[in-house]
Amino acid sequence: MVRVAGVKGQVDSGVVVQSLDGFTPEETLDSILVKARNLKELQEECWKNLLIQLKTEKIIIHDLNTIPNLEIKWLREYFAKEIFPLMTPMAIDPAHPFPFVPNLGLCMAMEIEKKESIKKVLIPFSHGLDRFIQLGDKKNHFVKTEDLIIMCIDQLFSEHKIKSHGTFRLIRDSDIEFSDEAEDLVRSFENQLRQRRLGSVVLLEISSSMPQDLKELITTELEVKDKNIVITKAMMDISSVSEIANKAKSKLLWKKYEPRFPERIKDANNDCFAAIRKKDIIIHHPYESFDVVLQYLRQAAKDPKVLVIKQTLYRTSTENSAIVEALVEAAEEGKSVTALVELKARFDEEANIKVSRYLERYGVQVVYGFVDLKTHAKVSLVVRRERKGLNTYVHFGTGNYHVNTARLYTDLSLFTCHADISKDAQEFFNMATGYTKPKKWKYLSVAPDDLRGTLIKNIREEISYKKNGKNGEMWFKCNSLVDKEVIDALYDASQKGVRIELVVRGICCLRPQVKGLSDNIYVKSIVGRFLEHSRIYCFSKGNKMPSTKAKVFISSADIMPRNFDRRCEIMVPIINSTVHKQILHQIMVANLNDRAQSWQMNKDGAYERMQHNDGSLSAHEYFMSNPSLSGRGESIKYNQPQTISLKK
Repeated sequence: MVRVAGVKGQVDSGVVVQSLDGFTPEETLDSILVKARNLKELQEECWKNLLIQLKTEKIIIHDLNTIPNLEIKWLREYFAKEIFPLMTPMAIDPAHPFPFVPNLGLCMAMEIEKKESIKKVLIPFSHGLDRFIQLGDKKNHFVKTEDLIIMCIDQLFSEHKIKSHGTFRLIRDSDIEFSDEAEDLVRSFENQLRQRRLGSVVLLEISSSMPQDLKELITTELEVKDKNIVITKAMMDISSVSEIANKAKSKLLWKKYEPRFPERIKDANNDCFAAIRKKDIIIHHPYESFDVVLQYLRQAAKDPKVLVIKQTLYRTSTENSAIVEALVEAAEEGKSVTALVELKARFDEEANIKVSRYLERYGVQVVYGFVDLKTHAKVSLVVRRERKGLNTYVHFGTGNYHVNTARLYTDLSLFTCHADISKDAQEFFNMATGYTKPKKWKYLSVAPDDLRGTLIKNIREEISYKKNGKNGEMWFKCNSLVDKEVIDALYDASQKGVRIELVVRGICCLRPQVKGLSDNIYVKSIVGRFLEHSRIYCFSKGNKMPSTKAKVFISSADIMPRNFDRRCEIMVPIINSTVHKQILHQIMVANLNDRAQSWQMNKDGAYERMQHNDGSLSAHEYFMSNPSLSGRGESIKYNQPQTISLKK
């Protein structure tokens, strides 16, 4: 919807210039589409295997031929009450033009006949229409909605019969083009959101059952070339399988897990500010509850000593309003509340506009940061008048202020009232709201100013330590590793003998274990119950890792050009010794020791599952079983991985 759409846009515009990899946009797009088809085939094979495994658990997905006769009457009544009102059949003829189909819109196309008259009809699936219907009292028996529509077609077309049918779904270009010269940021985005609905078709999925004449009609009307079509034999909208997971018996789901509320806050009689004054606090989500972040803001809202609250909001939701409501309550209490809302958070633009208007209605000062940059940093600042004067408390996060994702993503929350770090945080907000900027940041590294430079400087220092006969070692954990300058610096460090361990969840453009280039670099990805999202950057400072003397940073930024050049990001050093040990000796060591759910990258960029057994460590299971570890400065023994030797 975004990156591939951008490549297709270049093709459509006639761009023929080769990129750095030597491919033209058209060659790149062709390669992507081949891999997309291969991926779809793998998904379909997975779906077939899943159906077999579900059947052994007595969870049945019926087709038209296997629906029990006793359930047909119930299904027809269900269709009449629950599905028929949501159906809007649309004829296609000279008097009825081809209807608009939205992005990811699923449609049924069919030919219906009456005597010798054949007509073409589209039936769009309306928003809120389930893809799977549960069979009455048979809780683990399901029917696909399109099969039920076919079975009950006489309720839609009483005088016609179906001659042929199929389903299709399309993906539209959903990127937003924004002008730096826009006079009204919000209005400009609202206009762009309306335009997004009409984005050009990037990919069209068509079921293999679709007759040729209907296929030609659809592709002609949507102006889609054959190479931008994927033929689907089984499930089209694979994400809808979650409906079965939500409705079927729970023994096949993850065992419910309730995160622990931090002991440090409890020990301070649930006074967040007292706990932070005593010592910096790190919260390890989702093993420790995100409620502590909410409590911090709620306490600030009610505390008469709190004068100022400043908050960044990147991904928000009108349905997920705990953070927003705390800010509103603070404003109603007469405090000075500023919300830095990022309108350019992709696919959350509309929700963020609604939230910003809601906040303004109740007296919150809403600003939108920079026109040409996304504010991706996660910072919450509270100024409190205390006996010794004003004291500033700051929360830095590696993830969004979003209650739901905090239960699924592994992230870190740092609370501190360190004077210089707090001063830097104040400078950051002043920069975002009023274009002021300090001559020099005391502790924070801020993009686009110097975040990339700080990382490369520390990489160079590790090379220097190694040259001087000391240890040179780095541990990184991030979502993406793409930036050319940082990758080149890591290659250089490897060639100088620096050992580099990288935990990269998603895209990694670096190639490890290439002789003469990256012999000392190891890359792995952890895929398990939770989505790895925290960004942690560690440098040995000449010591054997893990070391209490190492430099440790957490950040909102991945190692990507967009994070370094086109976003406002923050990287904060970990100063407190207990927090330092928790991140380096516990979290990073557990991630590096994980073998149960780890995949290691080979020199060609392909991943292999790491060899493991029942006793192998799973970082997710480990922290679920030992959540109290992250409240103490204890260490986990680091097991340095051996040189890659994986079975094909």
